[in-house]
Amino acid sequence: MSEVQNNQQVLLEVVPVAGRIGAEVRGIRLSGDLDQEEVNAIQQALLQHKVLFFRGQQHLDDEEQERFAKLLGELYAHPTVPVKEGTSSILELNSEHGGRANSWHTDVTFVDAYPKASILRGVVIPAAGGDTVWANTAAAYEDLPQELKDLADNLRAIHSNAYDYATAVRKEISDEQLAKHRAVFASTVYETEHPVVRVHPETGERHLLLGHFVRRFSGFRSQDSERLFNILQEHVTRLENTVRWRWSEGDVAVWDNRATQHYAVNDYGHQHRVVRRVTLAGDVPVGVDGRPSRVIKPAAEEQQAQ
Repeated sequence: MSEVQNNQQVLLEVVPVAGRIGAEVRGIRLSGDLDQEEVNAIQQALLQHKVLFFRGQQHLDDEEQERFAKLLGELYAHPTVPVKEGTSSILELNSEHGGRANSWHTDVTFVDAYPKASILRGVVIPAAGGDTVWANTAAAYEDLPQELKDLADNLRAIHSNAYDYATAVRKEISDEQLAKHRAVFASTVYETEHPVVRVHPETGERHLLLGHFVRRFSGFRSQDSERLFNILQEHVTRLENTVRWRWSEGDVAVWDNRATQHYAVNDYGHQHRVVRRVTLAGDVPVGVDGRPSRVIKPAAEEQQAQ
């Protein structure tokens, strides 16, 4: 157990969940009324542990989830998927409407300034199954042999919203429903070239920026890209770099989207699962060489026409 302190006052009780990533924060009631010292303590713990878990937050509704999120940054609405009615930014992932995010990813990396953080609230949780797993992408980079680090430092990758992780093909969804969801998600096609190794703007750590939105590596044939992607991605998802969370209704998870990937385990069959996510606006990644990410699609003239 660790504690976040300020002027000898204990602000947060922080209990690590796994060795390299993840901590449970106890004894705090999340709301939009937290004072600045409490907010700073949460931010500090988040940078250290990458993902924080808060149990027993059943009092939060959509409005209060957004109010709490605003204390951590600027709200960011998904670029194509409509927000939940009555909210300004909440994306609902509902298993009855295709909301099963069972693929390793970092949120919305198909745009340049993708979200810096996400706040996810458990609303309806299956009796068994439906866990979420997060991976520490800084630990993954540090584990690479020096030769692979040198290679990764110079790689660039094209990310695109070719398909939606939240509406992946599954038997419970009709072809018509699936086509409708895909049409919404890809109503505008985005492509962005990111550095494969991102330098974190606050910690200075180096992170592998990968996940399933990667289509190919710049300058590589598709077959070579696939092989190289698998090698690097497997380092991210090694069990040693992960933490797995068993949800209860009212749990809240906050993660640094610049420092992690995550995966929602699709093992709960026909049970109902609903989680609601708020994301926070981020900045444009910069690689080891100082070069920022680059937008490919939509082109500037296309964006002006929208």
